[in-house]
Amino acid sequence: MSCYKYWGKLEEIADKLLSYGDLDKYGDSELDNESIEEIIKVFDDVEIIAHDNTIDFDSAKHILDDEKMNNILKLIRRFYLYVGSRLETENALKILESDNPTETLDSFHFYDRYIGLIENESRLAKFNENKTFLFLGSGPLPLTLIMFNKVFGCKCIGIEQQEDVANLSRKVLKKLGLDSDIEIVVGNETTIKDLNYDILMVAAFAEPKERVFSNIWEYVDETTPVLYRTYTGMRAILYSPVLEKDTRGFHKEVMLLPSGKTNNTSVLIRKIT
Repeated sequence: MSCYKYWGKLEEIADKLLSYGDLDKYGDSELDNESIEEIIKVFDDVEIIAHDNTIDFDSAKHILDDEKMNNILKLIRRFYLYVGSRLETENALKILESDNPTETLDSFHFYDRYIGLIENESRLAKFNENKTFLFLGSGPLPLTLIMFNKVFGCKCIGIEQQEDVANLSRKVLKKLGLDSDIEIVVGNETTIKDLNYDILMVAAFAEPKERVFSNIWEYVDETTPVLYRTYTGMRAILYSPVLEKDTRGFHKEVMLLPSGKTNNTSVLIRKIT
């Protein structure tokens, strides 16, 4: 089915998002007093388009590669990143104040989607209590690390660039009683050279992608499974995907497409020399 039927709707969505404020011009703080629920409702419409399985990858490229759509996609992706970050931060702060932090964590807006995502990714590498899992880009609510530790018992390490964000996630882990199993390190992709791990995963929002994977190639060995999250097909309207040029020097072994409301495609690669 043609993706062109969505062009007008995407323009309408972009106008609605822009009515909340121009993130590129004013920054996130302009939106912090706006109701996050209202913005989420707008993204419900975006996801209807993103999850349209009748649009094949080649058809989706007509939107993703079109110059006229570039500014619209840039705006949608910027808001998508903002919404995700704000939801994580707000849930993290609620956990710190909660009498039942596990229940508060379970109430996270995207919690159910993570269950499907983790199930998919568990097929890409052998996660167990004898493995150390390293996640690059763990964020304020390290849900990926929490779930891999909870489900598979593996020791987990998260790398976070911003010290304040890292400190918040450490407090969350302590509140949940997981600070002995999950460690948060401040740094970027070059930090992996000083850490011991068995499986490495790169978050979908890790940027800039070409630099990130280039540095990972320098420090990872050929036997270590490297997983990354990306966006494919129409779901790429939500965030810019990892491109082939970004992962030069790696061999793609497996790619698992998302199902249901999950947005991330999960990919397994290994270094080649």
